[in-house]
Amino acid sequence: MNSLELALENLASPPVLAFVLGAIAVMVRSDLRLPDPIHTWISTYLLLAIGLKGGHSLKGVDLQSLASPVLLTIVSGAAIPIVVFFVGSRLLTLSAVDAGSIAAHYGSVSVVTFTSAMVFASEANFAVEPFMTSLVAILEIPGIVVALVLTSMKSEGVEWKVAVHEVLTGRSVLLLVGGLVIGYVSSDNSFGRVEPFFIGMFSGLLTLFLLDMGATVATRFKRHGRIPLRLAIFAVLFPIAIGMTGIIGGHVIGLSVGGAAVFGIMVASASYIAAPAATRIALPQADSGLSLGLALGVTFPFNLLVGIPLAFSFSRFMG
Repeated sequence: MNSLELALENLASPPVLAFVLGAIAVMVRSDLRLPDPIHTWISTYLLLAIGLKGGHSLKGVDLQSLASPVLLTIVSGAAIPIVVFFVGSRLLTLSAVDAGSIAAHYGSVSVVTFTSAMVFASEANFAVEPFMTSLVAILEIPGIVVALVLTSMKSEGVEWKVAVHEVLTGRSVLLLVGGLVIGYVSSDNSFGRVEPFFIGMFSGLLTLFLLDMGATVATRFKRHGRIPLRLAIFAVLFPIAIGMTGIIGGHVIGLSVGGAAVFGIMVASASYIAAPAATRIALPQADSGLSLGLALGVTFPFNLLVGIPLAFSFSRFMG
């Protein structure tokens, strides 16, 4: 496939089209929304399923081959919030707490964006290393910690230790890490009994989840209005820049074309689950609507619609 075909493949996929449908539903004032308990149930399913699949696939992996990808992930998770904090406080003239909140969101990872990239890779016949899910679990944490520590150095009253505990014991991290462990220690026979549910139904439930996410994004724009232009530009250009950097890094350490593309999308994404929970505790004075609006309202749909095919095109060019 050429770049145009990759873009059309992404735009014509059911998960992306469901996201667009959810947004349109809000624009036409439809009541098309999932009840909160259903939304929570599906997100729990997706996180656990990702962990289970990733853990089970690790069985045939030489653990020494994980050293370079894990190191690159940790370095990325620490470096990204430092860059975002500097850009936010110096170039975008934000307060320390707002810059720290945005840094925490962009230093962490969007599991749904990662999942969409993995689904796209499968549909477009790109091979991806089986350990990518373990890298997502690793990337979830250091960016938030670094961002909160940076903010505590510039502002008083930051409860970063309490927030770090919240991140480590939060639902997303526990489900991802717990799923990895369960999938890794499960026998082939026992895993086979749950595989039809957690693997076979995955794409369908992801499509349903993105339908609700489209409505969520459109609702946020409808309620809070437009995001300042300079911040919206940042929320598009920064993921492109950091995503390409991540893809280059992936190729340097020997990841496949598909693996490097998925890694680039991982570091280019922004958290809207773990990071908001942590910053709500550690940075109560920050404008949470601004951080979440950038992560969920700008970067998430951009990556879903444009960033994913762009990452695979660039990775193939690099390969």
